Amino acid sequence: MEETNRQKKIASVLQKDLIDILQGEARDWLKGVLISITKVYVTSDLGEAKIYVSVFPSEHRDKLIEAIKKNNSTIRYELARRTKNQLRRMPNLEFFSDDSLDYIEGIDSALRGDDENPIKNPNILPKRQKR
Repeated sequence: MEETNRQKKIASVLQKDLIDILQGEARDWLKGVLISITKVYVTSDLGEAKIYVSVFPSEHRDKLIEAIKKNNSTIRYELARRTKNQLRRMPNLEFFSDDSLDYIEGIDSALRGDDENPIKNPNILPKRQKR
């Protein structure tokens, strides 16, 4: 089902304010880490929001996602305070890790030829399972 204009507007408001909140908090305790919100999906009843967080460098991703999940209520409170004139009710926030940067980096290294060539050595490819 396609997102309505209302869902898209709420998602963009949440994304903008979440970036400010997360980058402001991470600036204090993680120097040199770039945090971005890649996508926000809001359900049709506006009760749930799925937030995809991208972290660079990726070594800090798991630690940061766990810290965000642990402080979910504080983040939700700060977000509700910022959007009180735009949203009547704050949706529940679910945070997920976005690993698209790792995927892109893997494609780049394969195109540059950094990885072993699967045509010359087919043993590096995953084996297909027969059903």
